[in-house]
Amino acid sequence: MKSVRRFGVFGAILALSVFSGAAWAQEHQNPEAHQDHPQAQAEASTPIPPEKSSVTHHSITLDGKQLNYTATAGTLLIRDQDDKPYGSIFYVAYTLDGADAKTRPVSFLYNGGPGSATLWLHMGSFGPVRVVTDSPKATAGPPFQLVENQDSLLDKTDLVFIDAPLTGYSRAVGKATAKDFAGVDQDLHAFDRFISRYITVNQRWNSPKFLIGESYGTTRSAALADMLGNDGIQLNGVVLISSILNYGIESPGYDMTYIGNLPSYAAAAWYFNKIPNKPASLADWVQQAREFAAGPYAAALFQGDKLPADQLDSVAQQVSHFTGLSVDYVKEAKLRVSPTRFRKEVLRDEGLTLGRYDMRFEGEDVDSAGEFPSYDPSDTGIGGAFIGALHDYLQSELKYDTTDTYRPSAETIGEWDWHHHPTSGGFGGRGGQQSVPYVAADLASAIRKNPHLQVFSANGYFDLATPFFITEYDIDHMQLPPELRGNIHFGYYPSGHMIYLNTAALHKLKADLADFISNATK
Repeated sequence: MKSVRRFGVFGAILALSVFSGAAWAQEHQNPEAHQDHPQAQAEASTPIPPEKSSVTHHSITLDGKQLNYTATAGTLLIRDQDDKPYGSIFYVAYTLDGADAKTRPVSFLYNGGPGSATLWLHMGSFGPVRVVTDSPKATAGPPFQLVENQDSLLDKTDLVFIDAPLTGYSRAVGKATAKDFAGVDQDLHAFDRFISRYITVNQRWNSPKFLIGESYGTTRSAALADMLGNDGIQLNGVVLISSILNYGIESPGYDMTYIGNLPSYAAAAWYFNKIPNKPASLADWVQQAREFAAGPYAAALFQGDKLPADQLDSVAQQVSHFTGLSVDYVKEAKLRVSPTRFRKEVLRDEGLTLGRYDMRFEGEDVDSAGEFPSYDPSDTGIGGAFIGALHDYLQSELKYDTTDTYRPSAETIGEWDWHHHPTSGGFGGRGGQQSVPYVAADLASAIRKNPHLQVFSANGYFDLATPFFITEYDIDHMQLPPELRGNIHFGYYPSGHMIYLNTAALHKLKADLADFISNATK
């Protein structure tokens, strides 16, 4: 379910990923290479289905104006380097009736994981309908309620929601297997080929184009922006929702992740009234936490075991001030509190734990004596609503008929290949293969090559899966020239990883993205 939408941060704030000189195995590039002999190929071959679609017509009223639109739920085939079909990719597209394709933007949206279907963005964010939840509490039901989405982006752009290979109704076909999709670069090639196929079939080559990805979808978008540009598909903009741009290795002795997490802890402490004389402004409070984290806190951690006792006491008191944790607990943790420990400890006296994707969600463990939460209430509290509503919507409204099983997540995520070979060659002329993806470099390359490319980074204050301060660090270290730094824009919202679960935050996010799209298409 949603719990596999992405793995841990892996020390994402580290300045550079670790590079490896290992070359790609040929089987990763050629779906046929997995088979030992022709008989095995024949046995493993999956029939290639025809491309199909269900087309329905609808209307929505936004800001007092009725918009007529067409919904297309269907599949497109993608082909490998030998021009053989190897994937059937499911998508749902919403296109405004009567619009001029030459001026009408089209946006491609997807979730992350890796290995997540795009039902979360599809049913919760910018489509013409959205599912109602009880966020930040667990959602009751069924029946679940679908409503007309007054914060849809359909008034600004056509929307194409894409289910990643092996998720949703997307499948490997022909002689391809899961191995041909379950990896950073394999996934990138699949999305690159799908977008090329979609804009060809629908005559959208000259339309303004945007990528909108969430979580690992931002990892995908950052690298995909460069890959598409190298293929001659120029983008107008990239929207990064709850970003992870660096999967650098986390090892004992590296403290940058603790620095990156602290402002998020401060946001949660503010939300739950765990700080004395609470300031009125969350943004101002978080800024104070940023300055402390990047200043005295970072300097203290840098000293390691050489930190004097009096300075340890002083910094522990400040950490306590910003996080709501006791001074003794902070000192026992050597000033280094992990996200799971924070989620268990900050409300321990109330017998409650916090969510990881959204710290506004509260959970209850069997007892309060443990060190880590036993589950993530921000995951379990919404999964049933999104999955149930999507199935009903596809069948009853979009009339999509299939005997396949919709997969909210891929079944092969444990086999994910994390190696990445950036098309940019990396920073400082360093080429070769990365053992884990550092895609901030890819995004920087895309901006240098296309100086008109605009980027919007959307961040939830209460997101502990992809903390905003780590995102800021990664983007601030992209080594862009001064004249291109203005291409990157930031938005902050009182919500978690899925910003749109807070309807007030969704309203602001929609307004911000509407302005972003308008400015990027001038």
